[in-house]
Amino acid sequence: MTYRTIFKAACIGFALATAVSMLPQPSSAETLKVVKSATSSSLNVPMNRAVVVESETPFAELSIANPAIADISSLSDRTIYVLGKAPGITTLTLLDANGRLITNVDVVVAADVTEFKERLKQILPGEKIEVRTANDGIVLSGSVSSAQRLQRALDLAERYAPERVSNLMTVSGVQQVMLKVRFAEMQRNVRKSLSSSLALNGIENGVTLNGGSGTTNTSGGASNSLGGSIPAVNENAGAMLFGFGVGSVEVGLLIEALENKGVVRTLAEPNLVALSGQEAKFLAGGEYPVPVSQDNGTITVEFKPFGVELDFVPRVVDGDLVNLELKAAVSAIDTSNGYQTEAFTIDAFRRRETSTTVELRDGQSFAIAGLLQDEFVDANGQIPWLGDIPVLGALFRSAEYQRNQSELVVIISAHLVSPTRGEALALPTDRIKPPSEKDLFLFGRVARDESRRLKGAAGEVAKQDFNGSYGYVME
Repeated sequence: MTYRTIFKAACIGFALATAVSMLPQPSSAETLKVVKSATSSSLNVPMNRAVVVESETPFAELSIANPAIADISSLSDRTIYVLGKAPGITTLTLLDANGRLITNVDVVVAADVTEFKERLKQILPGEKIEVRTANDGIVLSGSVSSAQRLQRALDLAERYAPERVSNLMTVSGVQQVMLKVRFAEMQRNVRKSLSSSLALNGIENGVTLNGGSGTTNTSGGASNSLGGSIPAVNENAGAMLFGFGVGSVEVGLLIEALENKGVVRTLAEPNLVALSGQEAKFLAGGEYPVPVSQDNGTITVEFKPFGVELDFVPRVVDGDLVNLELKAAVSAIDTSNGYQTEAFTIDAFRRRETSTTVELRDGQSFAIAGLLQDEFVDANGQIPWLGDIPVLGALFRSAEYQRNQSELVVIISAHLVSPTRGEALALPTDRIKPPSEKDLFLFGRVARDESRRLKGAAGEVAKQDFNGSYGYVME
């Protein structure tokens, strides 16, 4: 019986020990000796975490000012178990057996950001972000390499403290973007025409002859042929007149020819610098007044801009990756197309415009727009049947064709730029120096041969031709 009793007691003791070990223990508590006799100290406790505090002096009584912020319990006469419950600051008071004050401890309970810091290092490695707590919120400070990574850190912090995140971070690196836009347009047109006018007038064998073909580009071709004069108003580049008589019949022949060739080259290169996330606008041109009729019958004037226009919003996404939202246009007044009334004339505009959003890295370029047009017009006019006669039929018909070709390309380039000293920048006017009275009146010079000597980088740029790049420092 004795052995059986001892065995049962051992089994019961083992079961009790196992059950006790399985109970929740303050394993996350940390033992900190922060309480000293007759002094006041501070104790930081994470929310929903526990801290074990050891006192150098035995205490007999404990009290906490606000149990909603922290909860306490004594494990012995020297050990205190402190559990953080809600963000805030409260006071822990220790008294001895005689009721005398041992010490007051400021218990600061803040949100637990340990897991947040670990996730932040995993998602954004290498970023110098400092995490602090403020009441029940999170404060982020330090510097990040791009605006996109800054937003990622804020989004992650919102998961741990919704609507209680303070952003004190800054974005390091270059945050200014210079945009270079190039408009290149070529227009080619060719026009050729050949026309003739033949006229007959007279009497032959009692038969009256009076007629002709006026197929030239000018009115009155037949009458001019018989009149022996080239038309005063002549669109063609060349004209030739033949006239002869056959008996009493007069014959007049007017041949007119035209060949036009033209090439138009348009090039515009606006450059503009803006801070990341800020809008920049550029206009080199003017404003054209346009009358506008109002509902009450009055006429007001609105001004329409024309010239080289550039609007863009750059965003440095990550490192040297730039997101560009831009609108660029080149326009000019077109006097050949417009609206005319008895009171005034309104000219039309010829405009090439593009609007898009792209992403590219520092120094890279995009051809964001292109246009290729090829127009061909062919016209042939003749007198029926007579124009189909071989060789002689050319006198009774006119032929004309016109071909217009245009090609437009818009290329953008983005550069991350930094400011520099003012003396390192050069202006186009630095290359030209006004002449003296002697140079102007005696030698007829509109500018001095020698340019004003500049020092440093500005002097080197001033020696170059206008084709060189100047005005910005690009990394």
